[in-house]
Amino acid sequence: MDGIINVYKEKGFTSHDVVAVMRKIANQKKIGHTGTLDPEAEGVLPVCLGKATKLADYIMASEKQYRAMVRLGITTTTEDAGGEVLEERAVDVTEEELQKALLSMEGEQMQVPPMYSALKVNGKKLYELAREGKEVERKARKVTIFGIRLLQFLPPDRAEILVDCSKGTYIRTLCADLGKRLGCGAHMETLLRTKSGRFTLENACSLEELRTLAAENRLEEALLSMEEALMQYPAVTVQPRADRLMANGCKIFAPHWKQQEETLTLGQTVRGYNSQGHLMGLYTVEEAEEMFLKPQKMLL
Repeated sequence: MDGIINVYKEKGFTSHDVVAVMRKIANQKKIGHTGTLDPEAEGVLPVCLGKATKLADYIMASEKQYRAMVRLGITTTTEDAGGEVLEERAVDVTEEELQKALLSMEGEQMQVPPMYSALKVNGKKLYELAREGKEVERKARKVTIFGIRLLQFLPPDRAEILVDCSKGTYIRTLCADLGKRLGCGAHMETLLRTKSGRFTLENACSLEELRTLAAENRLEEALLSMEEALMQYPAVTVQPRADRLMANGCKIFAPHWKQQEETLTLGQTVRGYNSQGHLMGLYTVEEAEEMFLKPQKMLL
């Protein structure tokens, strides 16, 4: 099968665990996930099968949404509930102060990844170094918080928040930063990913549900095609004389285009179709003396 299945990752599973289970369910080897979720986190985890594994980076780059419970007044080594308590402080925060602090966190910012993360430094994962009692310098990375709002305040020390953010945002660190702004410290108690690009909680399937579908030879019902997963990119279809060029991964100049969905801009990513309407790959719009499509990711 070639496509993407929106898996609901349950607590206790690593993202790699999910992939291992999916290999057995789908009975195929070429499978990969689209962004790590911590074992204690749950929610949306798109899994790519077959040729769709080439799209993993595109899905990972999409906007994410999370629902998190923040525990105020307690900081931990891991910035979540699984770590050792570092400090406890009294909490005297009003809902208005909480709302104000959350609003101040929207927009672009530099975020330092936590030591307890899967990022690698010199070939070794940070959490492995942290477990050895080592701490290394981490480069701050630019992330964007598109929106962050308070879902409910449970006085005196708990707040549930909804975060829309860019790829690479650590919600644990966001919760810890919120505690710093409020002057009482904080950590992330629970985390649920509700959205990853076009994949949402509402259409996610548990591993048990997928096992049932596979046993009934209906697993394809849960499969989203590569084309459906890429609908955010406009389409360009070429003329018959350019079919061979497209199949060989060549540049396709504008005179060879048959139709396009919208006016294109330089640097834009588009879906490329041959004259028969088959999706051939993703292309970047570039220009020399005239516009052309440069292959970015072939899906043959």
